[in-house]
Amino acid sequence: MKILAFDIGGTEIKYAFCDENFNLTEKKSIPTNAHEGGKRIIERVVEIIKNCDGIDRIGISTAGQVDSKRGEIIFATDSIPGYTGTKIKEIIEAETGIPTAVENDVNSAAIGEAIFGAAKGVDSFVCLTYGTGIGGAVYLDNKLFTGASFSAGEFGHIVTHAGGRSCTCGGKGCYEAYASAKALVGDVAEKIGRNMNGREIFAEFDNPEIRDVIDNWIDEIVIGLKSLIYIFNPLLIVAGGGIINEAYITDEVNKRLEDELMDSFRKVKVVKAIMGNDANKLGAAYLASKL
Repeated sequence: MKILAFDIGGTEIKYAFCDENFNLTEKKSIPTNAHEGGKRIIERVVEIIKNCDGIDRIGISTAGQVDSKRGEIIFATDSIPGYTGTKIKEIIEAETGIPTAVENDVNSAAIGEAIFGAAKGVDSFVCLTYGTGIGGAVYLDNKLFTGASFSAGEFGHIVTHAGGRSCTCGGKGCYEAYASAKALVGDVAEKIGRNMNGREIFAEFDNPEIRDVIDNWIDEIVIGLKSLIYIFNPLLIVAGGGIINEAYITDEVNKRLEDELMDSFRKVKVVKAIMGNDANKLGAAYLASKL
């Protein structure tokens, strides 16, 4: 079986071929050009598919809340205008005749890590990605839990500070307003009066002012994780996002959780996602292989 796997994000559309052993080859990417809108993005995906021969299945990981049964975008922010309501599966299957699986990006990444990566062999875990916002996924008893409306895992919008900072969701005090990579960048800029990206921030880790902001930010990560741990009682938490690759973060998160959790919850371990950019594509390919 030859699968063409896509990862549609706000910046890039990544894609690759996947064989029956889930080896990814010929990895490529093109700019999303999100400003052109959701309809145009899917038209470009269809163009890519039509230029490939011998494809048996299509797997698509995408930003936005996804009805995975219908392969439709339930909701997407204005970062991709007009994406809400896009019937991805219906459009692609009508245009190409190829069976297509569609899933949310963090859900796809969780499946990729569960089958091939950091959570391999673990039957229940939660997955979070720390970036511009905080995405999440719940994996219970060896399958993805999507909730009543396919939207479970919106961990970035649990409230950790009632009445606090404004969030892109329209609420106040959301987890991602304090614990996302974007929040760290903003807090550092406010503290030292200089704009830095995540890599630059950790390059100046020995700066006491920056170190203080980082430590406060890690406290914010722990606050949200404690709630999730007490709700799901997982053995494992898989954390992804480029900034999480900094070893200090997961080491420190685990230490602080050990100090703060009740005894019966202390077996949980926070680990870094290991599949990187491939997790989403592998998860989507795996779902496509089951069609």
